[in-house]
Amino acid sequence: MFAATPSAHQLVLASTSPFRRELLSRLGLPFEVFAPDTDETTLPNETPVATAERLSIAKAAAVANRFPAALIIGSDQVAYIAGTAQCFGKPGTRENATQQLRLMRGKEVIFHTGLCLLNAASGRRHVRGIPTAVRFRELSDDEIQRYLDKEDALNCAGSARSEGLGISLLEYLRGDDPNALVGLPLIALCEMLRAEGLQLP
Repeated sequence: MFAATPSAHQLVLASTSPFRRELLSRLGLPFEVFAPDTDETTLPNETPVATAERLSIAKAAAVANRFPAALIIGSDQVAYIAGTAQCFGKPGTRENATQQLRLMRGKEVIFHTGLCLLNAASGRRHVRGIPTAVRFRELSDDEIQRYLDKEDALNCAGSARSEGLGISLLEYLRGDDPNALVGLPLIALCEMLRAEGLQLP
């Protein structure tokens, strides 16, 4: 749906996320979107950090055969309570979202975003993990339900859409790139793209 980039590299976002697509469009680069066929199951004894970074690599690799000359972006995010291995993925249902928010209230949660840029032609890949620390307020059950009445949060890790009403659930958020919390760390991605010869800005 887009033309090739000026550097002659085709740019592909290996994701079905509308949030990542919107973020990538901010860079003003033409790109294609393709859904990766990846199993997102956590491996036994795998840390949340390792899961996010492994899946970002797997998503990029999953579409490499279809786009053998492209620069392919893979990203994945895992949320977990700081100091524990208790993870939160996409809730999928309102019941799960309610349970996630109850467990996270009053706690600091780390949203770890894995990012991979794969040069399918050379096999070279750039991989980074970008954490964002978020502390949730002591949310009442009524606040949680009012939030879920108004916000479609079933497709985001941890049920909190910070770019929407989810910001009202928080005491603070701390990290190197606010875009990482939404799902695509643009600062790190720009660095990777420049390393592969794309001109930004």
